[in-house]
Amino acid sequence: MSKQFVRSGTSIGANVREGIYAQSRKDFISKMNIALKEAGETDYWLDVLHAAEYLTDSEYKSMKNDIDELIRLLSSIVKTTKELANKQ
Repeated sequence: MSKQFVRSGTSIGANVREGIYAQSRKDFISKMNIALKEAGETDYWLDVLHAAEYLTDSEYKSMKNDIDELIRLLSSIVKTTKELANKQ
């Protein structure tokens, strides 16, 4: 479980970094969507690790706040970029 958590968690940053160097707006949106999906998976593994008591309540709450904020940010980036693309 912890390996899956690390894999999905580090994939978020890797996809955001790829998005920075995207070849087009469509490519950027794709990379941000992948990062968003990985953030969702990371959120799932965080819940599983907490339920299995691998994380204390304080560890869980801290990481949960971070992943929730990251999901909100990525969602906003995807939404705003799609809206801008549709206006052109």
